[in-house]
Amino acid sequence: MQRGVRIGIDVGKSRIGLARTDPDATMALPVATVAMTDTAVQEISRTIAEYEPIVIYVGLPLSLNAEHTQSTQFAIDFAQQLAHISEAPVRLVDERLSTVSAASTLRATGHTAQSSKGIIDQAAAVVILEHALDVEAKQNTFAGQPVGE
Repeated sequence: MQRGVRIGIDVGKSRIGLARTDPDATMALPVATVAMTDTAVQEISRTIAEYEPIVIYVGLPLSLNAEHTQSTQFAIDFAQQLAHISEAPVRLVDERLSTVSAASTLRATGHTAQSSKGIIDQAAAVVILEHALDVEAKQNTFAGQPVGE
């Protein structure tokens, strides 16, 4: 697996969760939750500049039967905006059930739905990033589909 930081992003209509790996890509760590505003892409670009990732993974929310939804198009549009401002490649990765998995993990650590509201998006970004790392390790290449190439 190629050495370098990866960033994972969980895009939602209200909030965006960010996670990153260490330079050896051995673990995914929560970074921040950004409010979905007109300046969200600029805020995230500062995080991208700070960590200098070799790839950015954006979760692609598909329905359980792999169909596109309104949220799918929203995530694709957001990923395209990131691709325009980032030197690192942006890739879309399947994120079905990432928020459900993140919520389950948070509950297991004693968080209630109310107490996890500010961190659930970060936890979902960690799940997205861990999934992408698993795919990278198995396929020896970046996960997902490229954006803007």
